[in-house]
Amino acid sequence: MKCRIGGILGWFFLVGMLGGGTAGGAEERCVVLPENTEEALINPGMGWVYFHYSNRLWAYGSQTPPGDTLEWFPGVSVIYFRLPWCYLEPEEGKYRWDILDSYAQPWIAKGKKIALRITACENRFRYATPQWVHEAGAKGIDYTFATFRAQASTEPLWEPDYKDPIFLEKLGHFLEAMGKRYNGNPDVAFIDVGTFGMWGEGHTGGTSKLNQEQMDEIVKIHIDLHKKHFPDTLLCISDDVAGASRPGTEFPSLNYALEQGVTLRDDSILVQKYPKQWYHAELAQKFSARLPVIIEHEHYGLSRDKGAWDKALLAESVEAYRGSYLSIHWWPKEFWEENQEVVKKINLRLGYRLELRKVEYPKVVKVGEKCSIAATWANVGVAPCYEGGWVTWTLCDAAGNIVWVCSDESWNVKELPAAPSGKAVEKRHVSECHWGIRTPIPQINDGVFTYTQDHGPAGLDGDVPTLRPGKYRLFVSVGKRDGTPQIALPLKHSDGQRRYEIETLVVE
Repeated sequence: MKCRIGGILGWFFLVGMLGGGTAGGAEERCVVLPENTEEALINPGMGWVYFHYSNRLWAYGSQTPPGDTLEWFPGVSVIYFRLPWCYLEPEEGKYRWDILDSYAQPWIAKGKKIALRITACENRFRYATPQWVHEAGAKGIDYTFATFRAQASTEPLWEPDYKDPIFLEKLGHFLEAMGKRYNGNPDVAFIDVGTFGMWGEGHTGGTSKLNQEQMDEIVKIHIDLHKKHFPDTLLCISDDVAGASRPGTEFPSLNYALEQGVTLRDDSILVQKYPKQWYHAELAQKFSARLPVIIEHEHYGLSRDKGAWDKALLAESVEAYRGSYLSIHWWPKEFWEENQEVVKKINLRLGYRLELRKVEYPKVVKVGEKCSIAATWANVGVAPCYEGGWVTWTLCDAAGNIVWVCSDESWNVKELPAAPSGKAVEKRHVSECHWGIRTPIPQINDGVFTYTQDHGPAGLDGDVPTLRPGKYRLFVSVGKRDGTPQIALPLKHSDGQRRYEIETLVVE
């Protein structure tokens, strides 16, 4: 990466004391202005969410070839499985995790994540909750459900009583088994609290017709049940549990969710035309201050065909909700082909996007001595980097081998604030780095260890430097405290492991 100053490529030096550096007080420092790209980034805690199972097995992954992880759709980071409980535990204590694993594993192998919702009531299944739960004595009601969707059943269906002790006992056993697989699993992005109401969204208007007070009680019960079995996993809940079209920011059930660290997903936007395209953007901002918000849009084809789809509003929803995740709620190929430009636009704002705008460091350093690297950062996304990360500076040799790593734990990138488009706040941070260390060579005289400067390897004056003098490539990364990269940056010259080359540094 060449230094770019005022549009001119080349090196630019400052002479003087800018913190740390070589002995004698004066040092030459290089200033690099990295060029940030517009590429889509796959990062933890954000991205497009692909509905592989959308309440049934055939939509929307049935036309996606095996092993296709949607690399051709920029920014897709999560495969989402929304399925009724009956599929995963058709017999008590006997589980069909293969229904998930078969599609999850290719995504995990590519460094992407999975997300889950298990539902207990559907309009396509008499027993979304497994029939054996009903037969064990769980209470519930028969009902019929008919909508404009041709596939909606008019046959008697069954909805469980979501507070029934037997239902909760059996559900608890299932969630316990699920928790053994997925709680704290780093390959899981989030899990929905969706075990009540139609489609797991809390709707009971066409079924048991619960009032809001009854629903609030159920929400708390099911949040607590999920928190018990998934204490180390991000949980989310549908905004519809407070009423799909009830505006406002103060709802008992959702206040409780936020208190418990459960985030919000909107199910769904763009069901109706403007100005009724969504109802809970202001509510979402309460959550987005602390937690990543998930935006689900209406099934794309349905929204498009009834004239409610609006690409500009889709992009605006990311701003209004300060969203970190956004759905692909349709056949992905068709969605991409008809929405490419807005997808690319959204990718520049969805979640967080960390830009490195300036780097200042000594041109020459000495082995073992402290030097400073000043870097200017900005978050140009709509949301904070909730999981955070630490900046690491790495030296590599000409062949790309890592020779020294300086991880800076004094500052976390989660502190970079989100801001409106074009108004990102810059943060300049100085990392104090030591490049290697020198150690004297021990000598043995009459069985006693002594240290001398007289008999070291040729040219090293008795000291062994852990970092050999020479010219090295300087890389930057953001990730774990130990220097392991985790967060992709919009920079060129990656080593393939999320380290990005800045320029060269000379070690004396």
